[in-house]
Amino acid sequence: MSIHDKLQALGITLPPVAAPAAAYLPFVRTGNLVFLSGHIAKKDGKPWVGQFGRTLTTEDGKAAARAVAIDLLGTLQAATGDLARVKRIVKLMSLVNSTPDFTEQHLVTNGASELLGELFGPAGAHARSAFGVAQIPMGACVEIELIAEVE
Repeated sequence: MSIHDKLQALGITLPPVAAPAAAYLPFVRTGNLVFLSGHIAKKDGKPWVGQFGRTLTTEDGKAAARAVAIDLLGTLQAATGDLARVKRIVKLMSLVNSTPDFTEQHLVTNGASELLGELFGPAGAHARSAFGVAQIPMGACVEIELIAEVE
């Protein structure tokens, strides 16, 4: 099953690339690697605001990280012209807006990792970092950046 068929089966429509909110590019390609800038979690088109350990649960976080992954895929589609050109998801870096005692950043980030694995199979397995941070731009609960290898 193609990546496009899998997206359709999951009811996922990829969004267009969002305009950068500051002085950066949404993606940069060098050689066979595409680096996607951090994307924040959005809910109903607005930043998904909150802090884990205070106002949000780990399950909320998994949903937020999955939403970020969908936005990242929209940007990756724009960067490659076709997601079929993606050879491998190389790495994710996840920032999770957390209280000092929240320690489930890795479980929050699974929301993105699991979707990428479901869509790309073994090529979706990636290296990853998940950090707890005191704040993310616009109060968002999660921000994730991605590196992919492409044809």
